[in-house]
Amino acid sequence: MTGLTIILLLVVLATAVATGARRWRLPAPSLLVIAGLVVGLIPWVPEVRLAPHVISVLVLPPLLYASAGEISVRDLRSVWRPVTGLVFGLVLVSAVAVGYVARAITPLTTASAFILGAVLASTDPVAVTALGRRLSLPPRVQAMVQAESLFNDATSLVLYKVAVATAVSGSAITVSGTIEQFLILAGGGALIGAAVAAVVTLIRRRTEDPVLETVIALVTPYASYVIAEDSHASGVTAVIVAGVVLGSTGHKLSNAPVRLQVHAVYDTVTFLLESVVFALIGLELPFAVRHLAHDEHGWPLWVPVIAFTVLAIRLLWVFPLSALIHYRHKEGDSRLSWRVPAVLSWAGTRGVMPLAAALSVPLVTDTGAPLPHRALILTLTTGTVALTVVFQGFTLAPVVRRSGIALEPEHTAREEARTRRHIAHTALEELRQLGDLDELAELGAAAETALKQARRDLEARIHQAEDAHYSDPDARPADAYREIRRTLIGIEAAELRRLYEANMISNATRRRIQRELDLEEASLRARD
Repeated sequence: MTGLTIILLLVVLATAVATGARRWRLPAPSLLVIAGLVVGLIPWVPEVRLAPHVISVLVLPPLLYASAGEISVRDLRSVWRPVTGLVFGLVLVSAVAVGYVARAITPLTTASAFILGAVLASTDPVAVTALGRRLSLPPRVQAMVQAESLFNDATSLVLYKVAVATAVSGSAITVSGTIEQFLILAGGGALIGAAVAAVVTLIRRRTEDPVLETVIALVTPYASYVIAEDSHASGVTAVIVAGVVLGSTGHKLSNAPVRLQVHAVYDTVTFLLESVVFALIGLELPFAVRHLAHDEHGWPLWVPVIAFTVLAIRLLWVFPLSALIHYRHKEGDSRLSWRVPAVLSWAGTRGVMPLAAALSVPLVTDTGAPLPHRALILTLTTGTVALTVVFQGFTLAPVVRRSGIALEPEHTAREEARTRRHIAHTALEELRQLGDLDELAELGAAAETALKQARRDLEARIHQAEDAHYSDPDARPADAYREIRRTLIGIEAAELRRLYEANMISNATRRRIQRELDLEEASLRARD
């Protein structure tokens, strides 16, 4: 069986399992890891050897870019204080705790244990985003979970590189050297990501070709990653910064048909890559176990202990941090709630990033000797990732339901209905003034009839929104109507952006309604 055949079969398996997970309303990452683990245990299945840079270079950039595009700059500003405490403090404490526990219960050396701690110190944006899509978390909680998982990678990456350098060369760790490396990696990555986003913005403003825009969207994360890595900065940070910047401004850079095509292509790419990579996590574990030495076969006991350590440290950090923030900003006699800290703690799964880091651990030291216990580091990392994705993935939804913080479907429907009604009223007011404008003269005799049609459609949309239902207006063949309706869609889109920037609606509501407006505008363009 050739490598290409194995890859194609894996894609088919992963796609089938992910499709089934959606249909059965199960967490797809958890189910995919289990499926990969089952396949990996079959004796006649050939070993799948992943090159160290396959995941970090080919798979991670588009997945990170897509995850970063789902969070807005506005949401980041609202949660930067708690996220800062998680990104720096929790990552460092987790790395030290995991390293200490691993050194105590496994044959890992101190340097190797520190590598394992750095690898498992941060939550994973791909896993967190994939699991979070099924949950109706409040916008602030969703922003905290996603922002932490996106930006803690820079901290863990610095720790990882320091740990690897120590293990490979035997050099001592210095505080000044660590800080300098962090500034180069994180700061350089952020600057390169912002620069790439600025260049892409200039290009996208000068083109309306859907094919070219799609190519640009696919190339952007790879360009950010490669340029940053070649500059000895953090490619992960560069991709994330570029994704956040372009995700917050992308709706202003292109028209509706282009946005719809880019989203469709990216949704397909993300679905395939996520499906395959989570299946690979399960598939990698049995193969990693086969390369263990005789004194490393206690891994089935060590993995749960390390996974428990990761979760316990997170709980012990998040609850006091939540209490501190609450008492510094509390209003009146409001009581401290366990609900948000519990959900925030349980959502901290590990995933693709730790696996990519573990695969990148060097094979030999500077002296040419094999790096001690590299296979055990990979096994413990893969096992911990698989355990957290499966265990926390299947139990996250019950924890969210038990906490009572999940938004009810009626809440989301009411917010969307209010928003649709508001922007329709705004467009209707503009339409009532449109009859006096000289711009209608070029539309000819059809203008008056088209105005009446557009007015009836807007009034119908308002009534539908009051009932929390929505359907696209009937297509009108008249050129005058399409011209007027496109103008009104622009007014509605501008009002939608104003509501969002004024913090009156959530990012999820803005994205859904903007997509509906894009669909209608694309339909009107198709009839021209």
